[in-house]
Amino acid sequence: MSEQPILRVIPKPGDINSNGHIFGGWVLSQMDSAGGIVAGRIAQGRTATVAIETMEFLAPILLTDIISIYAKVERRGRTSIAIRLDVVASRNGGAEEVKVTSGVFTFVALDENFRPRVLPA
Repeated sequence: MSEQPILRVIPKPGDINSNGHIFGGWVLSQMDSAGGIVAGRIAQGRTATVAIETMEFLAPILLTDIISIYAKVERRGRTSIAIRLDVVASRNGGAEEVKVTSGVFTFVALDENFRPRVLPA
C-alpha cells in the first residue's frame, strides 16, 4: 500500500484468543478508532459510529504482526461519513504484508447535545 496508515498497532499477549490468533473484537476496536480519527477530522468535532457494513476476516492476525489500518472515504452524506477501513498485517520483520480484514464504518457528526449535526462544507 502506498498511502500512509491512519493507525499502526502492535497486538499484546492479552489480545490472543484460544486459537493463538488475535481476537476479532480487538481488531474491530482498532478499526473503529482509526475510522474515528478520520471522521473527526472531516466533521471537525465529535462523531459516533452508527453502522458497520460487511466485514470479512481474510487471514488471522498473529502476535508478532504489526497492524496498519488504512482509510478511504467511501460516501459522504449530510450528517454522516462512510469510511472503508483496510487492515494489513506486516509479518516477518516487514518482509510480508497480508490483508487481514476490511469493512465500511459509518460515523455521524454530533453536536454539543450528542445529536446529529450537518457536516462542514
